[in-house]
Amino acid sequence: MKIGLYIDGEYIKADTMYELINPYNDELIAHVSEGTTVDMRKAVVSAYQAFKKMKRTSALERANILFKAASLLHERREEFAKLITAEAGKPITASRAEVERSVQTLQFSGEAAKQSQGEYIPLGAATGGAGRDAYTVFEPIGVVGAVTPFNFPLNLTVHKVGPAIAAGNTIVVKPAEKTPLSALKLAELFTKAGLPDGALNVVPGEGKALVKVLLEDERVQKISFTGSPEVGKEIKNQAGLKRMTLELGSNSALYVDSSVKNELSNIVQKSVNGAFAYNGQVCIHTQRIYVHEEIADVFLDMFVKETEKLPFGDPLDEKTIITGMINKKSQARVLEWVKEAVDGGAELLTGGNGRESGILPTVLSNVKASDKVMCEEVFGPVVVINRVKSSEEALEQMNDSQYGLNAGVFTNNLKQSLYFAHELEVGQVLINDVPTLRFDNMPYGGVKNSGYGHEGVKYAIKEMTRMKLISLNYQF
Repeated sequence: MKIGLYIDGEYIKADTMYELINPYNDELIAHVSEGTTVDMRKAVVSAYQAFKKMKRTSALERANILFKAASLLHERREEFAKLITAEAGKPITASRAEVERSVQTLQFSGEAAKQSQGEYIPLGAATGGAGRDAYTVFEPIGVVGAVTPFNFPLNLTVHKVGPAIAAGNTIVVKPAEKTPLSALKLAELFTKAGLPDGALNVVPGEGKALVKVLLEDERVQKISFTGSPEVGKEIKNQAGLKRMTLELGSNSALYVDSSVKNELSNIVQKSVNGAFAYNGQVCIHTQRIYVHEEIADVFLDMFVKETEKLPFGDPLDEKTIITGMINKKSQARVLEWVKEAVDGGAELLTGGNGRESGILPTVLSNVKASDKVMCEEVFGPVVVINRVKSSEEALEQMNDSQYGLNAGVFTNNLKQSLYFAHELEVGQVLINDVPTLRFDNMPYGGVKNSGYGHEGVKYAIKEMTRMKLISLNYQF
């Protein structure tokens, strides 16, 4: 298969193409056009021209386009799921779940397109304001530049595209080089759903050069980026006055209190799923677990047993949970971090070895706060489980992080749950859930090196619109 860039409602072949390889079996998937800075500028021009039409569409027109796109995606859900599995190496069951979430995200976007609401401002409350009525409206911001990661190549693209279109904007997407097909096929689907040509453009290629075009072009009004803190900071420093949404790294933590000792079976199952979903290549992967010492031995024993049941294999196999990493470089990095922790005194309870292109699910305990598997974002099938003497100690260690995206707490103590809710330094606190939890209509954003701004359809739309006040002097 050969596939072009998607600009102005059609595929355009670039002068150069690159090979897209299946990360699990190293088979060739496609030859993908590699966009240049010239191509990216064409995409921006196309989006800028299309905005003249998009900003005049009605809320109902935009909603219907989004609903139609959701319907088309649902009809082609198995095709898209297999596409995600091929390019991202994601287990097919997880890919299907991602497609279903993407359908729902588009539906949420369609509903939100009809819900933009301003407010009445009583100017008569101010000295000299008598005889005037005022109200606010929210207008589309213009061209949005989106940069998406490999791990959720469809849904994280939809989380930028859906709100942008709902608000009446146009958008240029720079997908991850490893997983461009989902975004390209999504753009094609939107054209069939009736989206004006140029309103959604997708340009795969080398990230730094293409993103630089988005940052330097004044026609691009906003950047929405999901990726590493290092790149996010670099983008922020070059963005000038553009609006920014940055969804960056995490090493999400979970506390399990002794008050839930009778629910450990359910908690362990949820925690294992949170730690090893898509090989831990998830922004809110459950990476650090702090367990009260009264229940730690039982928890660890149950956790290791459940972990060792997870089947490793071909991502197209319906039973597979653990499979290959996105590339050999990631595999080598994670294994090195595990080795460093073990050499430094950490206890390896299971896993720690590579298999084919992946890593066996790994559980470590008694890990130092300075070990990379603890203080950095692992982005692999590794979880750290440490004992704590109290909830206060757990809170202190959970907050001892450069990141602040999601955190979870399992407790039957209401006072304790509220204490954690208010004191945890994160964007989302999940009480009696693992931190690997995101619903597509909830606000989602981090603090510290996890970034700033929010995704989640309703909240992303706010960041993709401008508020304008309109005043009428009716005594003129």
